[in-house]
Amino acid sequence: MEFNFMINDVVQTARKEMQEAGYTELTTVEDVEDVVKQEGTTLVMVNSVCGCAGGIARPAAAYMANYDKKPDRFVTVFAGQDKEATAKIRSYFTGYAPSSPSFALLKDGEIKMMVERHEIEGHEPIQVVQKLEKAFDTYCS
Repeated sequence: MEFNFMINDVVQTARKEMQEAGYTELTTVEDVEDVVKQEGTTLVMVNSVCGCAGGIARPAAAYMANYDKKPDRFVTVFAGQDKEATAKIRSYFTGYAPSSPSFALLKDGEIKMMVERHEIEGHEPIQVVQKLEKAFDTYCS
């Protein structure tokens, strides 16, 4: 019982970090479909309770909300928590295996770039930020 409380605290903290950074949570399949069908660019952050990689990904995600060039939308799904929404958004990540935490940049519903867990874990947040900046510079106005 005590373990579940700890996990819930970690999940709530991770969710709150993304909300405070300006990301919209997608918790249902309908939420995902509504976002993906919109024209323009969408950064998807697949959140995770993973301590090491999540502790790198969430600060990088927060930083990107303040970058000069931005996607039209910043959204997040929570792997292992919002399972249907996560599975649905991952269905748009053609050619990529499930990975969390991770980032995907979609343009008009099509995957343009992905930063997978192996590109996050063991790296510095600035390295993740640089990959995202490059993608924003290429695909965002």
